[in-house]
Amino acid sequence: MSPRADSVVVRPMLADDLDAADRVLRLAFGTIRGLPDPESAFGDTDLARTRFRATPECAWVAELEGEVVGSVFAARWGSFGFFGPLSVHPDLWDRGIGRQLLDPVHASFADWGVRQAGLFTFAGSLKHLGLYQAHGFWPGALTVVTAKAVDRQSPGEYALFSDEGDLEELRTLTDQVFPGLDLEREIRAVSDQELGDTLLLRGAATLEGMAVCHLGAGSEAGGDRCYVKFAAVLPGVGAGERFERLLDACEAFAAESGVAQVTAGVNTGRLDAYRRLLARGFRAELVGVSMWLHPAESRFDTADDYVVDDLR
Repeated sequence: MSPRADSVVVRPMLADDLDAADRVLRLAFGTIRGLPDPESAFGDTDLARTRFRATPECAWVAELEGEVVGSVFAARWGSFGFFGPLSVHPDLWDRGIGRQLLDPVHASFADWGVRQAGLFTFAGSLKHLGLYQAHGFWPGALTVVTAKAVDRQSPGEYALFSDEGDLEELRTLTDQVFPGLDLEREIRAVSDQELGDTLLLRGAATLEGMAVCHLGAGSEAGGDRCYVKFAAVLPGVGAGERFERLLDACEAFAAESGVAQVTAGVNTGRLDAYRRLLARGFRAELVGVSMWLHPAESRFDTADDYVVDDLR
């Protein structure tokens, strides 16, 4: 590969780029982690294809002399946006390609008119912190990705979006968590690609919680896992108890799906939510830090928020 990076072109990702983008993504993160076989990173978890198929317009590649050498994915959840993973071939690190890949992300956040935007990165990497700070993102609270073994007897009641879903009902819920927050794209991606399902926690008269869950190989969960990509309950009085019921539902769904582990990430700014996960036996697998484009503006990572996500 040519060591020159001054002729790198950043352009929208195409379906034909997916194999190369996936390889560079695994190679980059495997190298960072010091794996003996860097391309084995993420195992049978699929990040590139699932995210591209969900929103092709939210993915870009860096190309050098006709070869894909990096990529970045973004997500638009209504009024909230985030991006990641961002990866560059290790042979071309420290050449400014990561900065070039962030240009279309920033432009898209501006075009979408998001109220807040964030990301997850390595808490101990000065390189990553410096890159994102140079683009206006500033550190927030730690984010902890946790996991626990599935109890086959896990109790929990829930309905499935695939059986009785109503996107407007879900929007009404998430809008109360953060004005304009909308998980339609994630919900549709899970449904359309058959990656898992979205759980619905119903109360006597209203929807009280929801959880977008990926299952197994080929999804963002990978292996023998259920990955709770996003979950939230109605805020206000009783939110903690609703959160417990939603976690019950996630664990029951994992058990009924036959997987061995359930994974859930949480921003530690949501301190009570984090403590409740730990009290249920979830243990940290990965610790990162959230970074925010508008650090002084409101966001849903306070002690009053009962939300599961990790922005990876």
